[in-house]
Amino acid sequence: MNRQTSSDRTSAGRTSTDRICLTLPTNRACSAAIAEIGEEAAYAARTFQVEVDLLILDSSEEATRAEHARAVAELPAAAHVTVHHLDEQQQRVFLDRTIRHSGLPAPERMLDLMLPDALSYGACTNRAFLIAAALGCRSVHRRDSDCTYQVFDGEKVFPIHHELASLGRPASEASAAVSETLLAPAHAHRPVSMVGSSFIGEPSVDIAEIERLDAGVYHDVVSLWGPVDWSEEQKRQLVEESFKGAGTEPFTGDRSTLTVVDPMRVDMSNIGFHHEVYERVPLPPGTDTIGTDYFLFHLVHDAALPGVLHNRNIENYYTPYRRTDAGFRAYQMRFVKFLLSMLYLNFVYDRMGSAGAALLDEHEQLRGDTISGFLRESTGLDRADNVWRLDRVSTSYRKLGGRYAEFAELMDARREQLLDEAESDTEDFAVLIDAWPTLVRAARETGLGSADA
Repeated sequence: MNRQTSSDRTSAGRTSTDRICLTLPTNRACSAAIAEIGEEAAYAARTFQVEVDLLILDSSEEATRAEHARAVAELPAAAHVTVHHLDEQQQRVFLDRTIRHSGLPAPERMLDLMLPDALSYGACTNRAFLIAAALGCRSVHRRDSDCTYQVFDGEKVFPIHHELASLGRPASEASAAVSETLLAPAHAHRPVSMVGSSFIGEPSVDIAEIERLDAGVYHDVVSLWGPVDWSEEQKRQLVEESFKGAGTEPFTGDRSTLTVVDPMRVDMSNIGFHHEVYERVPLPPGTDTIGTDYFLFHLVHDAALPGVLHNRNIENYYTPYRRTDAGFRAYQMRFVKFLLSMLYLNFVYDRMGSAGAALLDEHEQLRGDTISGFLRESTGLDRADNVWRLDRVSTSYRKLGGRYAEFAELMDARREQLLDEAESDTEDFAVLIDAWPTLVRAARETGLGSADA
């Protein structure tokens, strides 16, 4: 692995058709995941003749970061792979320089949206997007620190195989690299914008215990992320499909489909985006909320941008922290905030679905201003549906008893705060979208610089 700084290898603003960013955001111990993603980076460089910027965004505490630094140092040498292991202070240096160069108003607020004090799945990926722009990458490929790769015939099954085979190529050309094509001919001239798959193993959301305790309560709670006016049959189907990924079937051979990808079939631990997607629209920066990193799945789908769905599923597992009382409370609060965010996001998804081709400009590029307009419109919605959601969660969790009833007490004490945060997170997302093209341009102009020196 090459561990030179980006300033040694990449000039500011460079655009390279053969440079990609493979990223692993983490806030937990994951030396094994670092070793594995290093293998995937080497595979990508060797198989597809690309320059790979392996970007590890590390929000862990000091001792864990030191372990990660040792894991990075132990990665075997691999040609055309450069590792950037950035702690939050190094990320802050890059962001502060980029934001100030952009000339955007309220730079402190913008920095908080990009690097908030609390956990944010969307914000950490937005930082990867911005750094990828600074490095001149044509695509971003994201993995998670609580996942591992499947093994087939003694070889690890790397998703990047399908991602690099298709991303950015006109769909008409990419069809030769997939098993089947289910794409309207009218979209065949557009480039492949997203390539992804899902996961096997434990559910992506840590609520399986609820289903074991009471299937009825599980249905009631999970159905809350859908629109409140959906029919019972629609809610049943939603619950059946939610958070379970690709089930448990192991990989036995490649299958891939060129299509407009169903957002329910992919996961952020197993995704690759073309730069024309993430340089146009970021992810929601909301804090302590699961699901904030799923937004682009819906946008790519509703804009009818071509994608590839494949079956190189990642293997998902739960880290020990989730089993602790503190981990349980933190995760359940993130789940509740996700449910509340859907008041606004379901409205936006409905608008995006109706807009269709209007989500694209005359150059068939995503229109961020259209999305931010939908978001601002949504903030005027009556909160009654979210009050109802909180009531339903409280009643359901009290029925389960034990630590769920205790969590309901904590949640009820924060009701007004939670309602306010769901709305303000939506407003923040609109602000970030409007600023995003300026931030991306500034990142290209300044480069990563010495942030990882």
